Amino acid sequence: MKKRKLNYRFHNPNPTAATADYLLKIFMEANQEKVQLAIQSAADAVDGSGEKDNEGCHA
Repeated sequence: MKKRKLNYRFHNPNPTAATADYLLKIFMEANQEKVQLAIQSAADAVDGSGEKDNEGCHA
């Protein structure tokens, strides 16, 4: 017996940007801990690079 391939179609009346925003919110909620760690890591990297730029500068 031949297997049938499933084919899903979704009707989305929302604009593309609204859909992307909604999906982003869902993914962020599902991965909230990972998102917080990534934001903290990025903030630490920015803070660390700013300190290195000021080393050796005399005002």
